[in-house]
Amino acid sequence: MLYIKRNARGEIVMLSKEPSPECNDTIAADSPEVFAFLAQQTGQSAQMIASDLAFVRVVEDMLEVLLEKGVLSFTDLPAAAQSKVMERKSLRAKNDVNLLSDDGGII
Repeated sequence: MLYIKRNARGEIVMLSKEPSPECNDTIAADSPEVFAFLAQQTGQSAQMIASDLAFVRVVEDMLEVLLEKGVLSFTDLPAAAQSKVMERKSLRAKNDVNLLSDDGGII
């Protein structure tokens, strides 16, 4: 989940990983609006944010594999991490987003 500020036309004008007085509206990290906003940005910072967002998806899938194989137990994670994992699982299920194919290979 990311935090955004919108202008009067409803366009994203600021993006943050943490809530702030300016960025208090939430949006899914994989939202097309986020990618469109990042595409308009220039410089190293936009590339880093885009890379972070893509990498989060990889980490999520790796965590899922470790949990499914019993290498890691969900209860081994701190409570805050458990909550974030469950929130992301719920969001991905609603949007039917999955980077792994049925046979376990990466799509």
